[in-house]
Amino acid sequence: MSSRITINPITRLEGHGKIEIFLDDSGNVEDAYWQVTELRGFEVFCLGRPAEEMTRIAPNICGVCPSAHHMAATKALDALWSVEPPLPARLIRELEYNAFFIEDHYVHFFFLAAPDLLLGQDIDPALRNIVGVVGKLGREIGEKVIDIRKKNRDIIRLVFGKAPHPEGGLPGGVPRAIRPEERDIIRKTADQTLDFARYALTLFKDLILNDKHFGEMLHSPAYQLDLCSMALVDENDKVAFYDGKVAVCDVDGSRLALFDPKDYASFIAEHVEPWTFVKLPFLKERGWKGLTPGQGTSLYRVGPLARLNVAGGMATPLAQAERDKMFEFLGGRPSGHTLAFHWARLICALMAAERNCAIANADELTSRDIRNMNLQLVQKGIGCVEAPRGTLFHHYETDENGILTKVNLVVATQHNAGPICLSVKNAAQSRIKNGKASPSLLNEVEMAFRAYDPCLACATHSLPGRIPIKIVIRDKNGCLLDEVSS
Repeated sequence: MSSRITINPITRLEGHGKIEIFLDDSGNVEDAYWQVTELRGFEVFCLGRPAEEMTRIAPNICGVCPSAHHMAATKALDALWSVEPPLPARLIRELEYNAFFIEDHYVHFFFLAAPDLLLGQDIDPALRNIVGVVGKLGREIGEKVIDIRKKNRDIIRLVFGKAPHPEGGLPGGVPRAIRPEERDIIRKTADQTLDFARYALTLFKDLILNDKHFGEMLHSPAYQLDLCSMALVDENDKVAFYDGKVAVCDVDGSRLALFDPKDYASFIAEHVEPWTFVKLPFLKERGWKGLTPGQGTSLYRVGPLARLNVAGGMATPLAQAERDKMFEFLGGRPSGHTLAFHWARLICALMAAERNCAIANADELTSRDIRNMNLQLVQKGIGCVEAPRGTLFHHYETDENGILTKVNLVVATQHNAGPICLSVKNAAQSRIKNGKASPSLLNEVEMAFRAYDPCLACATHSLPGRIPIKIVIRDKNGCLLDEVSS
């Protein structure tokens, strides 16, 4: 009997990772690790560059969440030059950011999560993908998903030049105003997106929530974790995406902290382990206690479910009603149900759609007052947004000429790294018995990390020891002559 099960590569995520599952003598799971196996190093090669280049560099960190990095970088430049954007510029930024939030959440739900949630675990893995989802829901629904994503990406393109890797974030404002004739297009897209957001939630409840197997998985201890939660909240303690203070709640829902993003280093520390390239953040006051859940844990989760756990409510009425229904179904707030991240994700997309409907009708949206030029370099700036995957910090420091001397990024998947390891371990211990692990059971283990929608490229900041080097020498016929390892 093998003492180890390896899932490599893990699938339907951005980046490269694997899961190592260690079995005891009886073939049951003794331990499991979610490992990030790549190193990028963006924090290092940004040093020595003019700080204003970060709004062009940061979106290229990741092809999945470029707008989140772009907006965090833009807000860090606001702080670095001690300047607040005028209201019209803030509305334009929020419009773009909500559009990104919407299209990103639907990519995850329909392309990455729905194959598990809609098609079940017994389907042929070759069919467990977006093609299988479209086959079940119908081509018309697939076209709607693509159309909504396209139209919201058009808003991103309108504001910041291009959708894949937006540019143009300026300290104190935005590069262009919204013309009056563009408002009708924005308003139409917002209205269509709101209709689709309501449909997506109906689909989830009708086809997924009512599925017996999913219901059993949702409430199973295999997908349950008692951890703290962290997210941005606005001045009314409602869920916030673009701006706010950082709130932290304990496993019982009690408020542990509420702080300005610029003070993040006083509340969050990062731990390094030799088996992964991702740092493991924890609550600084409690200290590093290892990968342990429960009362007194120093680990916390971020992302859709964490937002709803932390905040006193949603910032829009339809999303608030859906949030109340979710917590009533789950048995109260806060919830530790890992698979409920998918439900919360759709509620967050609904809030973003509602908010864009309001922005589309705001008088100030087409104002020409789009930049505050009272720039004063203070040599330190921290920008924070609630990225789709959770709270994102960009921390920049410069010399007197605005050249970067320090760059620190704390991204959502970093925050969730410890919890993902625990989630994978819980699922593996529940699903794998006596050394037996079918493809469907291993996919249920993978579902534990997919709920977080991890994005690994921008989360790899730790270099544990030396990178192993292996040189393979072959002759002209391809025959092995020698191998040299570092």
